[in-house]
Amino acid sequence: MNVDHVLLTRFNLPTGGVEARIRASEHWLSNRWRLFERYCAPSVAAQIGADFDWVVYFDPASPAWLKGAIQPYVEQGLFTAIFREEVPRQKLVADLRDVVRHGDGMLLTTNVDNDDGLAVDFLARLHAAVDFEERRALYVVNGLVRDDVGVYLRHDPENAFCSVAEPWSDPRTCWDDWHIMLSRSMPVVALDGEPGWLQVVHGENVSNRVRGRLVSARRWESLFPGMLQDVEAPGAAQIVGDRLLVAPARWTRDTTRATLRRMAIAALGKDGMQALKARLRR
Repeated sequence: MNVDHVLLTRFNLPTGGVEARIRASEHWLSNRWRLFERYCAPSVAAQIGADFDWVVYFDPASPAWLKGAIQPYVEQGLFTAIFREEVPRQKLVADLRDVVRHGDGMLLTTNVDNDDGLAVDFLARLHAAVDFEERRALYVVNGLVRDDVGVYLRHDPENAFCSVAEPWSDPRTCWDDWHIMLSRSMPVVALDGEPGWLQVVHGENVSNRVRGRLVSARRWESLFPGMLQDVEAPGAAQIVGDRLLVAPARWTRDTTRATLRRMAIAALGKDGMQALKARLRR
């Protein structure tokens, strides 16, 4: 069975409201490109045992320096850069057909944000799990979260590194819905095991924050080459303190936020939720 695997990234697609101004700013673009080159692009280039294509969407109004910085990656064949003001499903599917090798059998699409990273076997694990012929969402449920001072082991069954495998006859892709809502419209495959992804918490995250429990990342450095070595391993006292005090507080915070978010989505719908988030960021 043919399986076309495409990694999808929105770099700076235009959005409405406050986020449009943020994503168009020179400061946001330069910092986000730095993170892209530090984590995202090297982690995709390091994938082993995977046959895939990578499509990265950019704003047509991107500055000249960004378009110039993109070009070496395109020439190396790491990703296909597509400039669009919006990506409705019809255009997305057409773009995918232009880059894949087969265009029949199964299509597997996977989301990765421009400031995050992947374990070297992430895409291979997903591809190997596609042994079915109907539409399903797939999640590698374990990952790592890092900030400037620590690394945290996170279990997240509906994380943003979501995938959808489906027949080419009617593709909807992993961008069909928010990653926390794909289970409402299709069965889910949960892939357990070693951490498969790395979320990077920094000053410009829209929704990411430190989650999980503090760990030493030394055992996973080979899975995330060049992405964890600069974080100092915590001592035993730090780990115990995190387990007993800080991690439970984070869990309470995250559970409360998740509950409120689901209630808001149920009451307001997706469009109403987006409008509320935009008002809160003003």
